[in-house]
Order: sequence, then structure tokens, then C-alpha cells
Amino acid sequence: MKCLAKGETMTLDLPAMELPRPVQRIGELEPSSTRGLEAAVLLLPPSPPASLWKKLPAGRDVRRLWVRRDDNRGTPLSVQTGDLTLHVIALDEDADCFRRLTASRKLIAEALKSNPASLGLGAAGFSDNTVAVAADGLLAATAAAMFDMPAFRSRPRPRRRLRKIALLGLRQRIDPTKTLAAAAGTNLARWLTALPANQLDPKTYKTVVAKLAKDEDWQFEYFDRARLRRENAGAFLAVAQDSVGAGIARIRYCPKSTRALPKLTLVGKGVCFDTGGVNLKPFKSMQGMQADMQGSAVALGTLLACSRLSLPYPVECWLAITENLIGSRSYKPGDLITASNGTTIETVHTDAEGRLVLADTLNLATREKPPMVIDYATLTGACCVALTTRYSGVFTNRPELHDALVAAGLESGERVWPFPLDEDFDELLESQIADIKQCPAGSEGDHILGARLLRRFVPQESAWVHVDLSAGENKGGLAHVPTNITGFGVRFTLSLLESKAVTALLTGP
Repeated sequence: MKCLAKGETMTLDLPAMELPRPVQRIGELEPSSTRGLEAAVLLLPPSPPASLWKKLPAGRDVRRLWVRRDDNRGTPLSVQTGDLTLHVIALDEDADCFRRLTASRKLIAEALKSNPASLGLGAAGFSDNTVAVAADGLLAATAAAMFDMPAFRSRPRPRRRLRKIALLGLRQRIDPTKTLAAAAGTNLARWLTALPANQLDPKTYKTVVAKLAKDEDWQFEYFDRARLRRENAGAFLAVAQDSVGAGIARIRYCPKSTRALPKLTLVGKGVCFDTGGVNLKPFKSMQGMQADMQGSAVALGTLLACSRLSLPYPVECWLAITENLIGSRSYKPGDLITASNGTTIETVHTDAEGRLVLADTLNLATREKPPMVIDYATLTGACCVALTTRYSGVFTNRPELHDALVAAGLESGERVWPFPLDEDFDELLESQIADIKQCPAGSEGDHILGARLLRRFVPQESAWVHVDLSAGENKGGLAHVPTNITGFGVRFTLSLLESKAVTALLTGP
């Protein structure tokens, strides 16, 4: 990638997002299981039985180090035996997915330091099911660690040597398709989010999405400024007035066997840079604001994963692509704007732009009343205050989905927590001149109030989930992902789509 001159537009080359499919060495782990591998990683119980050490390569040496440590959960142990470097870490049998992924991230980071050409992934001393899910988590962590994030240094990175991955100690074969699809989608989301704002402006973003749609055989449509004026999308256009190339992208995956209306609609906030507008952010708050488009990246990555899984129903993805800049035409506090569904909005704070661009995008995306709508946005700092950056907040107009949402977070390792959406919160958004205020002057409960505004733009016939991506960035990485930018949301959504409550919505009449 080259650096852009001012005013120049470029086409970014999409990165390779997948690992090669792993080979699977079926059978109980034994010293010969790692034959031909340069490195191997293993998850072990905290107190392995004596018989287990005999099954490990260099088991005697590993045991000697193991018993010297009071707690083997925190950091990996490494042993060299012949041409193999073995890395192990302790994990409880009943550890949840998040803890498995976290341990996997630590193991893989240690193993990749030597830049091996071949790597074994496995677990020993557990039940058959735990061995299978552990292998799956290690594979996810490998896909995340091996992915090259954007870099613009004059000297290229050392070439990665890893070409072969083997899953070890499995009693029977596992299907890694979902894990690899989720990894491809998550890596796409991470890559887009990490790009500097002058590399991924709205014009370039449109080009990237159009190329991806062509490569993946998706339908693509772009609602530019003229089209959005005809749609009376005043909320989006208010934010986008000083943004060149702003618009709303509509991408559609459709199985070859059907041309039905979309069953699932994904919507993402794509603010490529957020200055805060007239209510200009202070210096520290403006750092990293190229990542304010992460919601759109997660929506697009989720669409990619759904497509790779060949879901049997159509899926649409709508991306609200713009910048929130400051200029002579910028919208101002106190402006009155009218959204595409006729709702009048009194603006209060120009740094609450995300709910405005999503309002029109949600309305356009749900005109056909899809059974299920999920939107993703780095919407509020209030959600980070409420949950830190280790969980993301979720909201829904179907309270009966709360259990499914929490369960999907636990199953995927991308943890979420539901917040209330009671009608009386609207009292805080009452306006003297418009149907609703954009936000109150204070910041209390802003994550809830932002969701209350968005709810107005989704038809009651559609089950709607809003994901406030407070875990979109976490210092040091999160679960299996080693970078600050996490791509949070793709794995969560795939697990949610498999829940009984959501499956009933998507496969019904």
C-alpha cells in the first residue's frame, strides 16, 4: 500500500483473510503425534494424571517444569525436544469459551515467536468434547495471530513461514468451517478498522466494498448524496454535508436457490473519521477516531462469514459511510432535521452523529420488514463506562431474546450484556420543537437513549438487536484476538443465528 497525497483516491488491495484448512490427526495424543512439526501447543488440566505425561513429547521435561510452578494458568511453559518446540498452558475442564480463547491466544503468541513453518494444535487430559472445542479455539487464535494488520513501514515485515497446521489428539474429526468463516469475517473487520482515515475515506471505502461484492458474487448498490436527497434522508445528510463521497452501501448475499426477500438485515455505522463536528472533540478524544467505522466493518465481516457458510436465506448488509467533519456547512446544535421516515429531530450535540446516520440507514434497510435486523456501532462512551471494553452492550425490541443474546456471547467468547429499553426513557428525549431530541445535554444513560432513538426507525414487525461495540477495542487484545482492535461481533452473531429463538425467526414463513 502507498501513502496518499491530499485529494488522491486509491484502491486498497483486500488482504488474504483465511488460513489453510488444517489437517486432522485422529487418535489419542502420543509422542509420535507431533512428528514432522516444528512447534506444537497443548492445553492441559491444572493437575494432569501421571499417565498423561507419558503421552506427551518431552513429557518428563514438561512435568519437571510444571511441578515447580504454583500456577500454570497465567503463562505458557516451553520445552525444546529435538526439532520440536512444545508450548503448554493449564486450563480448567469447565473453563468457558472466553477463558479457552484467552489461553489459546497466549499459547499461539508464544509459539509464533519462532516463526515455525508447521504448527500442531491440541489438548490432552480432557473429555472428548473439551478436546474438540479446545482445538477449535486454538484454530481461531491462530487465524487471528497470523493475520497481517495494515502496516506502512518502509521495511516490510519478516515473511511468515507457517504453511501447515495440524489438529492433534482428536477422537473424531471436527468441521472447522464455521471457525474459519468467522475468522475471515473478523479479520476483514479488524483490517478495515485499523486503516488510517486518509487510506479509507468514504470514496475508497465504497471502492473496497464494491470490489469485495464482485469477488464474492454479491449484489451491490450505493445510495449517493443525490439518491439520499430523493429519499429525504435528512439525518444522514446533516452529518455528511462536509464529507466527500459519503453514502449508504447496500450489499446482498442471496443463495442461488432463491430470490426471496432478505431474512436477515445487517446495518453498520461507518463514520470513517469523527472530529465531533462543531462540538469538536479534545485532542485525546480524537485519537483513534478512524475506528469509528468499526460497526460497518463488523457488519461487512459478518456478511462475509454468512456467505462463506452458504446460509440458506438471503442476507442484506447496509453501511452508513461518511465522515463527521467540521466546516462551513456542518450541522450545528439546535438545528432541526427531518429523517427519511418523517421524524423531526432537534439536534443537541454534533458528536452524537452515529445515531443520526444509523436512523436513516435503519429506516431504508427495513422497508421490506425483514424478520431480523442487527445493527453494530461504536455508538457511545457511556457503554464503555458501564461495561468497560471487555463486554459489548446489546439492546432489543424483543425482551424474550435477552437469554439468547447472553448465551451467544458466552458460546462465542464475545460477551455481551443486555440493557433496558423501557418507554419512559423517552421522557429524557422530549423536545419542545420536534418529535424527539437527538440526545439530552447530559451524558447519563446515553447508551440507552441512543438505542431508544434508533428504535423509532425499525418497524415493530422486525426483531431488532442493537450492538453498542464497547469491546471493539481493548488494550492488549481480547479473547483470541491479539490486537487492540478486536473485530468483536462476527463470532457473536454467528452463534446468535444458531440459537433456537433466532432460528425460528429466520426459517419461519
